[in-house]
Amino acid sequence: FRLHGSAGEEPHILLECDSSVLEPLQKHLKLYKIRRKVDVAPCPDLSLWAVIPGEGAGDASGSVPKRAGQAVLLTPDPRAGVMGWRLITKKGANPSEIIPGSRVGDVQDYHRHRYKQGIPEGVKDLPPGVALPLESNLAYMNGISFTKGCYIGQELTARTHHMGVIRKRLLPVSFSAPLPEDGIPEGAEILTESGKAAGRFRAGGGDLGIALLRLAHLNEPLCINVGGDKVRLSASTPEWWPKTAAK
Repeated sequence: FRLHGSAGEEPHILLECDSSVLEPLQKHLKLYKIRRKVDVAPCPDLSLWAVIPGEGAGDASGSVPKRAGQAVLLTPDPRAGVMGWRLITKKGANPSEIIPGSRVGDVQDYHRHRYKQGIPEGVKDLPPGVALPLESNLAYMNGISFTKGCYIGQELTARTHHMGVIRKRLLPVSFSAPLPEDGIPEGAEILTESGKAAGRFRAGGGDLGIALLRLAHLNEPLCINVGGDKVRLSASTPEWWPKTAAK
């Protein structure tokens, strides 16, 4: 997020990241400073909130009632309209006072919402060195530029994009009850009814999650073997995807 107001002002960029990789990310960014006068530092005095639209709100890219003076930043979530807004405040601020009519929910409410919409986030959903950008649908979420200059992985990403052949994608999945007491293991292999490998479960909560699946098996009955029992699941294509996706 750009925090400077005018072209003449010193640029300030605020990055949002998985807290578990805060230190490695800082080291990575400092590696590429190369004698530039750039300061890279964490912001422990700030709090991040997700403002999720109510049920049936559809695309949430419009306006939201607010008292913006109390917010450091309030902007539409850049990934997808169904994810509402990102709100950044000073530590201790009450988001209900900034956005009248809102209520403070549980963080699990947020995770269930994004799993339902098939939105990956953090190192569990996107393991470093494992998750490929196009298979993770980042091209649908303003996460990839096909016009900027060189970056690590650009050649493979651009070639795959222009060839238009993506056989696996991250998809939202839902499980049939009953679920194992300890939940579904992350990285568990997903199989078709006939026992063919269809993909792998990435992460989730309760009866919802996200999995990397072969698109050829999208509409088939699927299962995961957990402790000798078959846990059945189904996958779906998110409604916010481009109409030409997964074809």
